Amino acid sequence: MIKSLKSKIIVLLISIIIFGCSNEYSPKPKGYFRIDFPEKNYTTYQGDCPFSFEYPQKSFLENKTRGIQKPCWYNLHYPQYANTIHMSYFAITKDSLPNYIEETRMLAMKHIVKANQINEEIFRNPANNVYGLIYDFGGETATNFQFFLTDSTNHFFRGAMYFNMPPNSDSLQPVEQFIKQDLRHFIETFRWVN
Repeated sequence: MIKSLKSKIIVLLISIIIFGCSNEYSPKPKGYFRIDFPEKNYTTYQGDCPFSFEYPQKSFLENKTRGIQKPCWYNLHYPQYANTIHMSYFAITKDSLPNYIEETRMLAMKHIVKANQINEEIFRNPANNVYGLIYDFGGETATNFQFFLTDSTNHFFRGAMYFNMPPNSDSLQPVEQFIKQDLRHFIETFRWVN
């Protein structure tokens, strides 16, 4: 009986070694669907507000005046990517510019807890009197990109990009980079209209 038990154990160990060293099965790495991006084509917004800009034709611009008394507040939607850019405009009154800048900074810094990094980039377009600051976030943050633009005397414009899903920088990174390119084009083509 002991011989039989020893032989069964030896057979079991040899089987484990043979099948354990087999290279036929290995778990597949976690992957994400491939995303095909459309060609970049832009259209110009020229409405009743004191600014103009170019935005992607594949996106959808919505005026946020329903329920609020802010006629120059907009959402730029990318429905195919579950992404929204929230944009708001303020006319500068006496001493209000520092408050708007500080509020924008505070809204950006709320994400410092989750961000791996926050890159700040100064934007200057003196030919069109457009100046601002861009916040580019890295990591698992709710927002990936925020900015403000101003002429320092009359106008203040703010934008913030949000995905309408839980943040996952691995899966969202290609879409995030695609939309950030659009936002940089938006900022570069932004103009004040008198």
